[in-house]
Amino acid sequence: MDFNMKKLASDAGIFFTRAVQFTEEKFGQAEKTELDAHFENLLARADSTKNWTEKILRQTEVLLQPNPSARVEEFLYEKLDRKVPSRVTNGELLAQYMAEAAGELGPTTPYGKTLLKVAEAEKQLGAAERDFIHTASISFLTPLRNFLEGDWKTISKERRLLQNRRLDLDACKARLKKAKAAEAKATTVPDFQETRPRNYILSASASALWNDEVDKAEQELRVAQTEFDRQAEVTRLLLEGISSTHVNHLRCLHEFVKSQTTYYAQCYRHMLDLQKQLGRFPGTFVGTTEPASPPLSSTSPTTAAATMPVVPSVASLAPPGEASLCLEEVAPPASGTRKARVLYDYEAADSSELALLADELITVYSLPGMDPDWLIGERGNKKGKVPVTYLELLS
Repeated sequence: MDFNMKKLASDAGIFFTRAVQFTEEKFGQAEKTELDAHFENLLARADSTKNWTEKILRQTEVLLQPNPSARVEEFLYEKLDRKVPSRVTNGELLAQYMAEAAGELGPTTPYGKTLLKVAEAEKQLGAAERDFIHTASISFLTPLRNFLEGDWKTISKERRLLQNRRLDLDACKARLKKAKAAEAKATTVPDFQETRPRNYILSASASALWNDEVDKAEQELRVAQTEFDRQAEVTRLLLEGISSTHVNHLRCLHEFVKSQTTYYAQCYRHMLDLQKQLGRFPGTFVGTTEPASPPLSSTSPTTAAATMPVVPSVASLAPPGEASLCLEEVAPPASGTRKARVLYDYEAADSSELALLADELITVYSLPGMDPDWLIGERGNKKGKVPVTYLELLS
């Protein structure tokens, strides 16, 4: 118990000394040991890395899980070291509702069939989203979180210890400065006419005491300087390790971009397949009703569509008598042909259609009785039907 009380009293004395030194520094009444410029730059870079890592981590979590309640629930599960329960994605929930609606409204009707097809695609999108969230959490969020909860806590701990060592060092410097000033005052030779002999004895005794105090303060200063230098080197090594952290975060960022690219590529592929399936449904409305040959003033490049259009139904392309028309035997009209630039890639559904590549130029024209959503396209010696929504008419 006696040892513990002494240690407690010693710790209280150290804490009080540091508090006094810190307060005097704030009021400009004490000198402060400044760190070198390189060390200050390392501290600033570490703080900036920590702050931006926190912001990127939080916003990525919002991107992967926009629901704040779900994020709080996942946070609590992680803190309790429990497995986060599997959660249905919005796409999967939408697919479930569409499938149930098709079953109730009639799965054999055109609307019901389309609902089932879209539900299947939405389910695939939901599964792709689930894979993306899982991959991004492991390859990107986990390393960022490990840095904040591991490396940064170690750096913060060593920085606090360095701050305490600096306060101890500056307190020792202040104590030594005061002791030297008192010693100089005590060793001043008094005037024989104004000082009694008794004061000589007191002055000599005080001078000896202050000499001992100076020696003690110098010894404490050497010890404090050694501890400060040692702690400064430890902290410097940790701060220089931020460069390795940047390299690791760069690799994780590449992994995140890769997983995001894979996710969006899967979404595009699923929706493109859905678009083609809906385009082949007989008797369903899946297209636009814009005229095949709009005026030249309305077809400038700045008014091109910014989103992927939906392919009209091939089955509704022409009247029954035109379906058996041989395109090779069709000659282009003497007037009315126009140049068109292809906006998107298009795969031909059958031999009567012409496959398209984005940004290529083709010649197009219309035939009497054709569906206004389709034109006849020619490229070299190849000819076939092309959807108007995939074209930008030029001249």
